[in-house]
Amino acid sequence: MADRQRSVAWALLAAVLFGASVPSAKWLLGAIGPTTLAGLLYLGAGVGVGLLRLTRARFAGHPTDAPLLAADGLWLSAVVVAGGLVGPILLMLGLRTTPATHAALLLNLENLFTLLIAWFVFHENVDRRVAAGALAILAGAVVLSWQGGFSLSQPGALAVAGACLAWAIDNNLTRKLALADPLMIVTVKGLVAGPVTLILAAALGEPFPGLDLALTAGVIGAIGYGGSLIAFVLALRHLGAARTGAYFATAPFVAAAMAAVFLGEPLTPSSIAAGALMLVGVYLHLTERHDHLHIHPVIAHNHRHRHDEHHRHHHGPDDPPGEPHAHAHQHQRLEHAHPHYPDSHHRHEH
Repeated sequence: MADRQRSVAWALLAAVLFGASVPSAKWLLGAIGPTTLAGLLYLGAGVGVGLLRLTRARFAGHPTDAPLLAADGLWLSAVVVAGGLVGPILLMLGLRTTPATHAALLLNLENLFTLLIAWFVFHENVDRRVAAGALAILAGAVVLSWQGGFSLSQPGALAVAGACLAWAIDNNLTRKLALADPLMIVTVKGLVAGPVTLILAAALGEPFPGLDLALTAGVIGAIGYGGSLIAFVLALRHLGAARTGAYFATAPFVAAAMAAVFLGEPLTPSSIAAGALMLVGVYLHLTERHDHLHIHPVIAHNHRHRHDEHHRHHHGPDDPPGEPHAHAHQHQRLEHAHPHYPDSHHRHEH
């Protein structure tokens, strides 16, 4: 339960950090082109998290996270394209013509898309409560389309929805990498996606902003994107993609509230009703309980862990001391019952 509680906290932190970045990015769009801003945000994430990783490596006494392997290259490449290139560019394009409050609530579609991909493609267990929550979130997005002057068929709204789909693909693919060092994942993602997006922006004729605006965007990216991505990967380890996405669905409420307070955008009856429906969906997800007798097969892998009921292996002379730590280890067959979620140790059939 301690791992789950920590993971919930990481998922909520990811939501707060990313939610705060939406109105911040909207504020900068008046002075920076959308593709340029997307590149600066991810470059800031890569540089900021890269510096953090170098600092941690200097002071850590032993490895606390597993390294990325050559076999992870295909998954990491797909994550960079979907989450680091396509998603941010579509969101910035959508924010140009969509009020930040509407865009923030539409971001709840990421949760719905994440759940559907996790359910149908990666076969994560999704019960009726989780499915009902997803329908409530979708209903909230539909309510937004009834507001005068705004429709889900508008290009800006479609761009935001496309960003949600790209990030949902990213979320599910990142699950394949969640046992590796999250700082390395975010560093690679930012340092590849950021420069590539900036090159694309230059090819499109977008001017590069002044140093002060570029640094501001980089700082927002380091905190809002970099910090959020680290927290999201850490949450994925114990919650799985569908459940992490459910907790992350609180991000749009943070973004909408900040847009109303700092950008002066009104909270209309439609947006309030949509937010209420989406809040019901999030509540249904957060209050889910999954508990049954299940079997853990023999498995060998490498990841950050403590010696809990799932990690009762022997240590060799070269294995790192202290906890938590990371090293290659083998799980023996285990049959028991307890509350659990589809993390790396609980991806069994139902």
